[in-house]
Amino acid sequence: MAYAVENLEKLKRRITVTIPLEELNAEVQKRLRVRAKTARAAGFRPGKVPMKMVSQMYGAQINADVINDKVNKGYEEAVAENKLRIVGIGSIDAKKDDVPEGTLQFYVSFEVFPDVEIAPLADLEVEKASCEVSDADVENTINILRRRVAEYEEKPADGVAEEGDRVTVDYTGLIDGAAFEGGKADGIVVILGEKRMLPEFEGALAGMKVGETKSFDLPFPENYHGKDVAGKTAQFTVTVQKIELAKLPELDDEFCKKLGVEEGGAEKLREEIKKNLLSEVKKRIGALNKSHVFEQFVKANPFDIPQALIEQEIDSLIDYTRGDLAARNPEHKDDELPRSMFTKQAENRVRLSLLLGELLKDNVLAVSQEELKARAEEIASTYQQPQMVVDYYMNDTTRRRELENILMDEKAVEYIYSKAKVTDKALPFEEVIVQTY
Repeated sequence: MAYAVENLEKLKRRITVTIPLEELNAEVQKRLRVRAKTARAAGFRPGKVPMKMVSQMYGAQINADVINDKVNKGYEEAVAENKLRIVGIGSIDAKKDDVPEGTLQFYVSFEVFPDVEIAPLADLEVEKASCEVSDADVENTINILRRRVAEYEEKPADGVAEEGDRVTVDYTGLIDGAAFEGGKADGIVVILGEKRMLPEFEGALAGMKVGETKSFDLPFPENYHGKDVAGKTAQFTVTVQKIELAKLPELDDEFCKKLGVEEGGAEKLREEIKKNLLSEVKKRIGALNKSHVFEQFVKANPFDIPQALIEQEIDSLIDYTRGDLAARNPEHKDDELPRSMFTKQAENRVRLSLLLGELLKDNVLAVSQEELKARAEEIASTYQQPQMVVDYYMNDTTRRRELENILMDEKAVEYIYSKAKVTDKALPFEEVIVQTY
C-alpha cells in the first residue's frame, strides 16, 4: 500500500491511497478464515460451513472493511508523516481513471488549518472609546422616569405642540403620488422628543395647533427598515386631532419609593441612578471597543480559512437565530433562513477565533481562578443571593466556560490596545445610552 499527498486550491488537500489487489485479496482471505471458525448456516455445525459459502455470506462486507481499513491507514500515515492539521472529516472517493493495473486507488479529500501569522500589532490603528456620566445626564434620566408615569391633560385650544407633549394625529403619505404600505394612519400618538418617529416627522408637528393640517416632504434614510421606501422622499399630510400636556410627578419621597429607594429621597435616587448609568456605560463602551478592535484585528490579518469551519459556524448562527426568533415570535420559528445571509459573519468569527487561538499560544489570554471568581462575584453583587450566583458560575462547566471566554475576549482587547496605535475617542452620553421618554 502506498499514498501520495497533493495540494489543491487554498487549504484543500488530497491523499491518493494505492492498494495492491494481491495485498487486498490476501487480507480478505485471512479474515474469511477467521470468520469461518464461528460461521453458522442451516445444515452445518458452527465452524464447519464450507469456505465457498462463508465467502458468499461475508465476502462483500469483509472486502469493504479491508478497503476501508487500508484507506484509513494510508490516510493516517500521510497525515502523521506530513504533520497535517486536519479540519473536519475527509471524503473518500474511488479513483476511476488511470489506475495502475493490479491496484485500487482512492482519493481522501479534506481541508487543513491555515498557518496563522499575526501582523505586527504595532502597525494596527484602533480607536478607544470613552464616555463620561454628568450630573445633567442623571437629571435627564430622572426626568425620563418621571415622564414614563406622567399624567396628561388636554392643552387649551390655542396651545401649540411642544417637546414633551403627547400629540394625536392623522396622516397620509405618498411617494410620487402613489400610496405605500404604512403610509396612512389615524389616531397615531406621538410624544414629541421621544424620537420614535423620524426627526423630520416630529419636527413638522412642533408648533402645530389642534385642527391644523400641514404638508411636508419626508426623506426616508437609505438604511430605513422599510425597504420599499428606503432612500425615497414621501409627501406627508398631517392633521392634529389632540395635544396633551404632560404633568410630571413631583420628585419627592413617594416617587423615589416607587423606584425602590426607601430612604434618602432624591439624593439617594440620584446616587443609585448614577451608579447604574456608570455600570451601563462601562458595559456598552466595552462592547463598542471590543467590536471595533476585533473588526480591525481581523481586517489587518487576511488569510484563507477552511470552508468546513465556515459551514459549522453558519449552522451555529442559524440555530441561534432560529431560537431567538422562536422566543420572540413562535410563528417565525420555522422560517427559512438563507445560509448566504450568515456567510460574512461566519467568516469573520472563524478568522477571529483562529487569531485569538494564536494569542492564546503566547499565554497572554490565560484566565486565573482568582479572576474567574472575582468576575462571578461582580455579577453576583446585583442579586439578592450572591453566593448562589457565584456557585452557579464556578461549578457549572458551561457557565464557567462562558465566563472564561468573556474574560479572554477582554484580555485580548486590552492586549491589542497595549501594542497598537490607539486614538482616544470621547463619545457623548446620549450616543452611548439611547434613552426614551
